[in-house]
Amino acid sequence: MDSIQRERLFHFCFSVASVLALALPAHAAEPPRPKLVVALVVDQYSTDLFNEYRALYTSGLAQLSDGVVFPRGHQGHAATETCPGHSTILTGARPARTGIIANDWQDPRLSRKDKSDETFTIYCVEKTGEPGSDARKKVMSPDTLLVPTLGDRMKAKDANTRVVSVAGKDRSAIMLGGHHADLTLWWTDAGFVTYGGRDADIPKEVTGKINASMRKSYASPTKATVPPECSSKARATKVTDDISIGVPQSFPGNSRRWRATPAMDSFTVDAALAAAKDRQLGKRDSIDLLAISLSANDYVGHYYGNAGAEMCVQQLALDQTIGRLLTSLDKLGVPYVVALSADHGGVDTTERNRERGVAEAQRLDPNLLPKNVSAQLARELQLKEPVVLGMTDFNNDIYLSVDIPSEKRAAVLDTAYIKYRSHPQVAAVFTRNELIAAAPPAGPVDEWTLLERAKASFNPQRSGDLIVLLKPYISIYAAPKNVDTDYTSSHGSTWGYDRRVPILFWWPGVEGFQQPTAVETADIAPTLAALIGLEIPAIEIDGRALPLVLH
Repeated sequence: MDSIQRERLFHFCFSVASVLALALPAHAAEPPRPKLVVALVVDQYSTDLFNEYRALYTSGLAQLSDGVVFPRGHQGHAATETCPGHSTILTGARPARTGIIANDWQDPRLSRKDKSDETFTIYCVEKTGEPGSDARKKVMSPDTLLVPTLGDRMKAKDANTRVVSVAGKDRSAIMLGGHHADLTLWWTDAGFVTYGGRDADIPKEVTGKINASMRKSYASPTKATVPPECSSKARATKVTDDISIGVPQSFPGNSRRWRATPAMDSFTVDAALAAAKDRQLGKRDSIDLLAISLSANDYVGHYYGNAGAEMCVQQLALDQTIGRLLTSLDKLGVPYVVALSADHGGVDTTERNRERGVAEAQRLDPNLLPKNVSAQLARELQLKEPVVLGMTDFNNDIYLSVDIPSEKRAAVLDTAYIKYRSHPQVAAVFTRNELIAAAPPAGPVDEWTLLERAKASFNPQRSGDLIVLLKPYISIYAAPKNVDTDYTSSHGSTWGYDRRVPILFWWPGVEGFQQPTAVETADIAPTLAALIGLEIPAIEIDGRALPLVLH
């Protein structure tokens, strides 16, 4: 090779290297240390929804999608409900550790003055035994949460840290805020409220303008509209002779279905921004935490399923609401980081699934309801009711009454086990002894066995005598009768459509990438902790810090 050839080869290699240098991303710098951590939860927001609508997002969700995306996030546990799911996101722990095994569980030894179907039922954020608290009227408290949240740990390290949690549901706000939040707000039809005796903590903008506007919106008739992007999904499906879904419908004021409109999320963001301003979040030397849970998605899914025009309308509005939140956070002028995820996914309504060829889609056999199983066991074994405790709805945890004679308890448990296990809608049944003996889940979260998923939900002090897992596409709700109050679609199962949730991290200037590995929502808290230099002993949590920069 002569000198001219060598020179030409040098110039060619230099040109190729220059092009590659422009085409390939430079090694990203470490993310800046935020002054404000924002944890954003969208209730009943499955990865399936995220992927379906990702191309239609143009605002906030489009912006977050340009960050660090984990599309194969999971709620690892079996009981995919609101309270357990929220309990994992800022604790780094699964429900087995947080103690939040369900939205409601039974305590066979609970003593209440009032006797009802809920006599033994504990709501996941109630303070039992508190004066004024009974089966019908709850006193809200974070006491049921057995572990600290990220905010609790931040305040333990720096007492000047401020933690604010705002949500459409009480259990969502309380699980994210933790034990020592400076302000915890949740929606009621009267406006945003907080714990009893702490009304003075609520910013005046919330108690005044925001709550007044919210009450007016709630009391006003809602007119249905379908944007062009959603017209292809506007096809009616009959759920009952009187109730159809798929085409958005107008409804009168003071309807509970108002919760399934974009207004609910919009007012939640208004309240969160007012609280952030009032508490001067991110404006001081300390690092602060703002947690927000948007609930409208869940109500849309429950009332209408997740595959119709109603959910399409909600997704477009959700994108805009989150965009408005991010724009307002930019105006604070402080470095911040956002983490977004969900408490669970959801399954479409039974009737639409069957229309689309999902032959397994069924509504729950009423014989599986606690009251009916209790009556069956009482007749067969000649026992006094109740034999099985529980409310009207099906729950994975099955509790036997403590009033069963000790000499008959084993026979009752065996009979109940066989009855559940032989039912054609049941996938698996585990005894508490099996779950106590089972090893903790290991390996990729999306490949856990049913036993491992149940183990992730099992707390020996709170879980039932049996854990019953239904087969895929079994809705726990009967066909609705009251259009204003009854749901058409459910979640709560151990199957992928309920467990899969997106996990996104974003901050101004982020160099985004997508990580296809299956991860858990329990990984969110330790990841945020690593960003702010907060050490959490690995032995105290189930999650791990995820890499947010490609080196």
